[in-house]
Amino acid sequence: PERKSSESRQQLILDLSRSDVQDYIIERVSAILEKADIAYVKWDMNRPMTEYGSLELKAEHQSELNHRYILGLYRVLEEITSSFPEVLFESCAGGGGRFDPGMLHYMPQTWTSDDTDAVERLKIQYGTSLVYPASSMGAHVSAVPNHQVERSTSLKMRYDVASFGNLGYELDLTELNEKEMEAVKKQVNNYKEIRELVQFGDFYRLRSPFAGNFTAWSYLSQDQEEVLAGFYQVLATPNPKEETLKLKGLDPDRDYKELNSGEIYGGDELMNFGIKVPYLKEDFSSRVWRFRQI
Repeated sequence: PERKSSESRQQLILDLSRSDVQDYIIERVSAILEKADIAYVKWDMNRPMTEYGSLELKAEHQSELNHRYILGLYRVLEEITSSFPEVLFESCAGGGGRFDPGMLHYMPQTWTSDDTDAVERLKIQYGTSLVYPASSMGAHVSAVPNHQVERSTSLKMRYDVASFGNLGYELDLTELNEKEMEAVKKQVNNYKEIRELVQFGDFYRLRSPFAGNFTAWSYLSQDQEEVLAGFYQVLATPNPKEETLKLKGLDPDRDYKELNSGEIYGGDELMNFGIKVPYLKEDFSSRVWRFRQI
């Protein structure tokens, strides 16, 4: 009680362990959602917890505050998301509580990280996919140079990484030139074609970014008829050895057509020999293939 509350990003922490605070948030947020035509809510405060303590708890129960806070948050989310099922809610790994199954119970997608650099995202998204569905990972194409690491990567590389998660664009479209705008239109149309595969397909980790210069992963539809595979290079090297990418989960007795080139491969061929990766002569390069069973 004698300690002054500190502000961070012009924010104070509300004591969600208290039922009256929970009721207040439910009432205020519900009032906004009832009056405004809102289809999407990002639940994100992004400030650290400070001055731990609750005026409602006795001294011997103060150590329970963190747990009680989360239980209070869950009650708030239960009330709001149940009352507005038509609204898409997105949580945040940092400012939305946590990236955990508890939050995913109320919000089907989570902002994976503010680090949107395409190279950084290879490890972030690969690691997150070990625990959570790739379709729950918020993955955005952001502006370059990247705001955190000052790295510049191509629009293609940024999309090829982000499109294996829950795609979005986090940049000022008015700053794009005509060629870039046209590319974004094509990317969005392409994502609409693969969206169901990203949402419901089986995700395979084929090359780990923690093991070397390359990353690869793929989606396979549950009926084994469609495949989306991505291959990523961090740094280019002179005279590299030829790379092949072996896919997983395909029907070995069926053929698959690569939709961009029109070439036909056997399922057993793609899994045991693999597909040849074209020479990537630049840093931060990528290649994506789409296959359909024939």
